[in-house]
Amino acid sequence: MPVYYFHLRDGDDILLDPDRRQLEGPASIAQRALIEARALIAEEARLGRIRLDQRIDVEDAEGRVVHRLPFDQAVEITGGGD
Repeated sequence: MPVYYFHLRDGDDILLDPDRRQLEGPASIAQRALIEARALIAEEARLGRIRLDQRIDVEDAEGRVVHRLPFDQAVEITGGGD
């Protein structure tokens, strides 16, 4: 089964994923990226500050980006405080 790395990017900075994950295909890659982005956003919410300018880049074993998920696409923001 192919392996993938889920790197966290923030503008020019990157937090490299040291752990590889074995996943079957594009649907499982997208689902895992969404789960991980939402978990990070939830932790940020718990601490009182959410940064939506981050993203997860999923790379294959050769270092090619095969999926990209910006945090602002991982959640829906509703309401406004009016």
